[in-house]
Amino acid sequence: MRKILVPVDFSEYSDYALEVAAQFAKTYKADILVLHMMGLSEAYLTKSPSEEAAEAHYYMKLAKQRFTKLLDKPYLQGIRFTELVQNYKIFSEINELAKEEGVDLIVMGSHGKSGIGEFFVGSNTEKVVRTSEVPVLVIKKQRSAYHPSLIVFACDFELESLKAYQNAMALFKKWQAEVHLVYVNLPNDDFKSTEEILEKRDLFLKVAYHNQHPSKQQLVTVSDYTIEGGVFSYAEQQNADLIAITTHGRNGIAHFFKGSISEAMANHADRPIITFRI
Repeated sequence: MRKILVPVDFSEYSDYALEVAAQFAKTYKADILVLHMMGLSEAYLTKSPSEEAAEAHYYMKLAKQRFTKLLDKPYLQGIRFTELVQNYKIFSEINELAKEEGVDLIVMGSHGKSGIGEFFVGSNTEKVVRTSEVPVLVIKKQRSAYHPSLIVFACDFELESLKAYQNAMALFKKWQAEVHLVYVNLPNDDFKSTEEILEKRDLFLKVAYHNQHPSKQQLVTVSDYTIEGGVFSYAEQQNADLIAITTHGRNGIAHFFKGSISEAMANHADRPIITFRI
């Protein structure tokens, strides 16, 4: 891990994300890119050049002042970081920035509620997840000395998820984490017998590992009425440090499995969640 991107809005949730990113940066000697997206209105963009310049100068100055306060934290001592302010209006631009900068991980804070006008919280978290080709780690509360040692990975064992799964396992191996691979069996048209689940799982792992089952990984099947319910319940039982899911970028996290589920996985889970693009 060489570079971590942290989008900030200068709220307490930005602080939570930045502290976790700092812990990873220290462990892996990575750099941190701290991004503030001004997201100015269209009215601003249609002003005269002189008015634009004056307002841009004002907002840039304000952002630098807030950066000074945000970045004046003991946990950032000894870490290389870069500040960046952009007037992004489209969340996919963050993905482009991440690719240009060679970012390995995006860490962002979220309170998990929608309906307020700040960036990178609530539904805007899902927008970053939807457009990002880079793994996104969502932090909901302060987590000092955070290191995920037990991870619950929701997996459907579909071959289209294989690349995302392999990317996740490569990252989790660096973290030296124990992974519980969880399949949720639903009481509807997607219901499968134990034999069918084992056949599907074995084929998936056969392709992924050439019949070599990885160490530090448990295979678990749970039954529930919803995928998110099954994943949350199991993560709670195991006191997991992190929940991992895969996502189709075109549909956001609403289609990381065959069925359509709510945005609860990123918006309402209390535990940290990391997403990997299919």
